Amino acid sequence: MATEILVPQLGNEVTEAEVTEWAATVGDSVSAGEIIVVISTTKAALEIEAPCDGTLSEIRIGEGELTEVGAVLGVIE
Repeated sequence: MATEILVPQLGNEVTEAEVTEWAATVGDSVSAGEIIVVISTTKAALEIEAPCDGTLSEIRIGEGELTEVGAVLGVIE
């Protein structure tokens, strides 16, 4: 079953973020709670953890790309 990795709500004023770094690559096994991607806003950087155990099967937003709150960063299967 696929689980989406989402850009979390970052406060009322923040509507977009930039993907700074992917700590995992497609095909990597990841564990729930493991930091897999770092995003940044004008105010802060945020480490996003894997929501479940599995394999990172897709990266939808690459490093250096801007994205909106709620967007799908990647998929774990």
